[in-house]
Amino acid sequence: MSAAGSPPADGDEPARGPVRPSGLLDVLRVASVVLDAEGRIVLWSPQAEELFGYGAREALGQYAARIMVHEQHLDLVVKLFADVMRTGRSWAGAFPIRRKDGGTRLVEFRNMRLLDAEGNVYALGLAVDQSTVRRLEQDVALSTRIVAQSPIGLAVLDTGLRYVSVNPALEQINGIPAEEHLGRTVREVLPLVDSEVFEADARRVLDTGRPVVDRPTTGRTPADPDEDHVWSVSLYRLENALGTVLGVAVSMVDVTEQYRANAEAETARRRLAVIADATARIGTTLDLDRTAGELADVAVPELADAAAVDLLDAVVRGRRSTLGPAEPAVIRALAVRGVDAAAEVLAAADPPGRVARYAPDRLITECVRTGLPVMVPQTKDEDLARIARSPEAAALLARAGVHSYLAVPLIARGEVLGALDLTRTSNPLPFDEDDLLLARELASRAAVQIDNARWYQNARDTALTLQRSLLPSHPPVTGGLEVASRYQPAGATSEVGGDWFDVIPLEDDRTALVVGDVMGSGIPAAATMGRLRTATHTLASLGLDPAVLLEHLDRITSGLDQAIATCVYVVHDPRERRCTIANAGHLPPARVRAGHAPELLDLPTGVPLGVGGVPFSTTTVELEPGDLLVLYTDGLVETRRHPLDERLDRLLALLDHPGHSLEEICDLLLRTLHEPDNFDDVALLIARATTPGP
Repeated sequence: MSAAGSPPADGDEPARGPVRPSGLLDVLRVASVVLDAEGRIVLWSPQAEELFGYGAREALGQYAARIMVHEQHLDLVVKLFADVMRTGRSWAGAFPIRRKDGGTRLVEFRNMRLLDAEGNVYALGLAVDQSTVRRLEQDVALSTRIVAQSPIGLAVLDTGLRYVSVNPALEQINGIPAEEHLGRTVREVLPLVDSEVFEADARRVLDTGRPVVDRPTTGRTPADPDEDHVWSVSLYRLENALGTVLGVAVSMVDVTEQYRANAEAETARRRLAVIADATARIGTTLDLDRTAGELADVAVPELADAAAVDLLDAVVRGRRSTLGPAEPAVIRALAVRGVDAAAEVLAAADPPGRVARYAPDRLITECVRTGLPVMVPQTKDEDLARIARSPEAAALLARAGVHSYLAVPLIARGEVLGALDLTRTSNPLPFDEDDLLLARELASRAAVQIDNARWYQNARDTALTLQRSLLPSHPPVTGGLEVASRYQPAGATSEVGGDWFDVIPLEDDRTALVVGDVMGSGIPAAATMGRLRTATHTLASLGLDPAVLLEHLDRITSGLDQAIATCVYVVHDPRERRCTIANAGHLPPARVRAGHAPELLDLPTGVPLGVGGVPFSTTTVELEPGDLLVLYTDGLVETRRHPLDERLDRLLALLDHPGHSLEEICDLLLRTLHEPDNFDDVALLIARATTPGP
């Protein structure tokens, strides 16, 4: 190393010029003494002054034996000195000395004869405190034994990061003899180890002196060339007593098994977290498309870069589907999700709602036919052709870099519903058995929710179809009224209700307007609504007073199984320019007249149909040409967050805008008042009085 402390240049030639000394002699504190042929001291080093306690002025010219040796060994030492001077052979030994202060210390001596240019004879004496020598010997022996027997791989690298020494444990870890390490770098000895990071860390330790502890390093060594290993590496800067940087000490521990155990534990934790997330997120509603989307959202990106949820079209329609070996699978895509980098994969997938036919040799067809997972850890071109529906889609998958594929069946109550389709592009790891286990768990949990949603959707569609078939199709102008109506079913997360409206032409240009709401939901409510509507039509044809008609409906409703309904029945007479109205527990109609603020009609509320035993009353109100009468069910105005009076005021405020057509008013009311989280149907009927004909 140069005097400035910089490391020598790379290469085999030693550094030239002055170098800093080792610190070992400073540790030993070697005392140097030169004697003439008579045994008198002619040179006395500062270390000798420190060891023996005599200054140079006191020691020079004195017989060395008298101040350097204990008196009991004086004769022996004089004889040994004479032998060295006569024969020229060096002598070494340990003797106690008596210091100037009277203390005794055991000192090791080395004596040798010297000749100057004139042939004069001198003696050089080197002396070291024996306790210092023994301590250093013990340290060296302990270090050597620890290094040799340690199960931890240990090495010393010089400042050029070349191996200087290697212990047996590191020989075994690397599978290379120690002598083949020496003078070579880590990159040269272990080309399959991540040496760039290691060398960067080592140079940083050399520069800063800050150690690197437990840095994981991966790779393969000749000891096990077929398996990746993980080592915990620590690096420390080596310095001598003078602070000169000697190199880097390296310790290595093979932590492959611990790493694998931690990886397995982390995989298990991640799997449990994903399953817990899936339990909370999948099946929040009974909407089929949303439930499928929730499954895809959980799968991406935790499990795959792109995911598709596909159901057999027959299953969506409520029929069981069993595929033969030569039959194609008719698949309906419900949800597709992917990371940003998977755009081409998403383009290759069928968009949600599309029904596609997959040939018998396609992997998804195999999955839904057998009810077993299909996993292709490393996909080839021929695999992509079996994954995609068409050659064009297969080309998109190839451009996207799809390298691994997994499809797991969605099975609920013993029936194969469809499949969860997974691909990887950005994630470099292929699907493995752990991924398959997680995907099957997700599919198993989601399949039940999907099955519930599809059965609910089928039942809801049936009820909605029934209800729509029972609602009237009326002309826009009837007698002395212009009429517009809307029916808004409840949101997809709730069953169809029993709301209905009707416009019934009567004799003498009169018209009956009806709006009602059967309590309950689903097919029973729709069926009850149909029966009440039929009964209302029959009773209206008899020209009954509205109160009397409601009394008959009340008795009919009481005869139905626990049916209760609210209803408002209006008969409009254009010649009299008035309406007669009876109410059975329903919200009051609103009337809009020119020059007046919109108002709720003040009617006796009455009791719902089906309660029985309470008479109804008829109220007469004026309805001039141009006036509006607005009938509605509670789904239009009732919410869980607002008082009913506040919502009714909002209804009247929306009606206070003359000039709109009836259709525009219907749309305005539904758009403004009906909230998405209102799980109730809405029936809305608006009539405008017209001038009767001659």
